[in-house]
Amino acid sequence: MRPVYIIGIGQTVVGEQWERSLRHIAHDAIIPAMRDAQIERADALYVGNMLSGELTGQEHLGALIADFVGLRGIEAMKVEAACGSGAAALRMGYIAVAGGIHDVVIVAGVEKMTDTVGSVTTAGLAMAADQEYEAAEGVSFVALNALLMRRYMYEYNVPHAAFGYFAVNAHHNAAGNPYAMFPEPITLDTYRKAAMIADPINLMDSSPICDGAAAVVLASEPMARAFHNGRRRVRIAASAVATDSLAIHDRRDPLWLEAAWLSSQKAYSQAGISPADVDFFELHDAFTIMAALSLEANGFAERGRGVRLAEEGEITIEGRIPIATMGGLKARGHPVGATGVYQVVEAVQQLQGLAGRNQVHDANIGMTQNIGGSGATIITHILVGE
Repeated sequence: MRPVYIIGIGQTVVGEQWERSLRHIAHDAIIPAMRDAQIERADALYVGNMLSGELTGQEHLGALIADFVGLRGIEAMKVEAACGSGAAALRMGYIAVAGGIHDVVIVAGVEKMTDTVGSVTTAGLAMAADQEYEAAEGVSFVALNALLMRRYMYEYNVPHAAFGYFAVNAHHNAAGNPYAMFPEPITLDTYRKAAMIADPINLMDSSPICDGAAAVVLASEPMARAFHNGRRRVRIAASAVATDSLAIHDRRDPLWLEAAWLSSQKAYSQAGISPADVDFFELHDAFTIMAALSLEANGFAERGRGVRLAEEGEITIEGRIPIATMGGLKARGHPVGATGVYQVVEAVQQLQGLAGRNQVHDANIGMTQNIGGSGATIITHILVGE
């Protein structure tokens, strides 16, 4: 396997982009990434997306977007793994370059979720769950996560208010991110007073419905060495995927993200590191409960102690394991198919010292993890600054 480097990044502001179509949003991330990488062509384009067919009536995104950004003729395809689609597309790009199939690959994630009414969008998101045993029974993703949170609170004697530290941290960091949907700090009091969505999950426990796109340019080592922009090189040191059952009730333990543990163990082994070596972790905080479960499954906290890590300030920029350093899904926003690529763009910013007021001191190793469904597909990447 050949080393794979990230030589260009691009992203759009996350929000309600009613005036922009799906192809325009993708364009607005891909073209800046190509300019950043100083390329005019690429060998392939992989597009992470979950809901284009359901919400916009548009499939066949690979060819559509390749043509629109001036890359007609290249290999191009859509990659889907529910909310993990962005990282799944990165995984395909990584394999193509590492395996010697291509030398330069563009990976983009794009989603447009706000043109439909809430019930339609919610039904679309529910397609990532088990259709026969969860979605058909009327259980939305918010409800599934509410069940997990309620069980966690019971098993570990954790009060609901303790989860607020995850939301406060995310919004604090988003205030330093010009691409974030909600760049406004909140307080624990704001969290406690937030409207309830599905008890015990309230509005501040949940990431928003939104539109956005992000892109990265991958290159082989010879191409990366020939590329000069004065910034530190960033290498993908590990790429790993694992799966679990779609339905939560089919899992051995609903409060243990088995696929997160499996994929992270593979990634740690590939990169030759342990959790203690990770300088920051861009986790999949679609709901605050998932932040707690992710910290535990990836070896950053003992079981039942993920929330305590947040309470003790260990997840802040200055803490032991900074998370959601640019706002995370909660405050930067969660345009589902694009989220995994946003995480990688933000990790590159950290490793290249471009994170501004959100910069993690001496950031050398970053980890990103993108989750499809409620934990059925989990994709982990480890990035290293060289």
